[in-house]
Amino acid sequence: MTRISPLLALPPLLFAGLAAMFIWGMNRDDPSQLPTALAGREAPPVVLAPLPGEGAPFTDASLRDGRVKLVNFWASWCAPCRVEHPNLEALAAEGVPIYGINYKDAAQDYANATGFLAELGNPYAAVGADPEGRMALDWGVYGVPETFVIDGEGRIITRFAGPITQRALQSVIRPALAEGAGGR
Repeated sequence: MTRISPLLALPPLLFAGLAAMFIWGMNRDDPSQLPTALAGREAPPVVLAPLPGEGAPFTDASLRDGRVKLVNFWASWCAPCRVEHPNLEALAAEGVPIYGINYKDAAQDYANATGFLAELGNPYAAVGADPEGRMALDWGVYGVPETFVIDGEGRIITRFAGPITQRALQSVIRPALAEGAGGR
């Protein structure tokens, strides 16, 4: 009688496990949405350098002014940041306060960052620079653009990773703004 090795069952079992993980991943609500451990918590400290010609950067107190707002991490070298910029301008025109954080543009010469705003417009109520990305680390930023919806007490409602498209605006940002305004 010939014995079949139990190792022969291993490849089909591994394949079945990988297939199950793939199917589970494909059925997630929004695979582009990265979770944040900060939702419902107070926003981390704001530690920013001034961006020349843009006034003083915003502070922790700005996030606790009683109004729902966005905090947007962006960079001059970021192509998706250019894609989302018209939507940020539209939100600002509607009266939504948006605070900008310029992420990792060269601190020696902010010409690229200020040029970006001069070219595309400045939707930010206040803007500052995070040249080394230290504040971004505290906020859990993976890359730019990333946007946080903050309630009037300075708590994070949600985080959106990637450019704010019309779809993201309707499905994620506007509902989060409404939730923040409701004073959870």
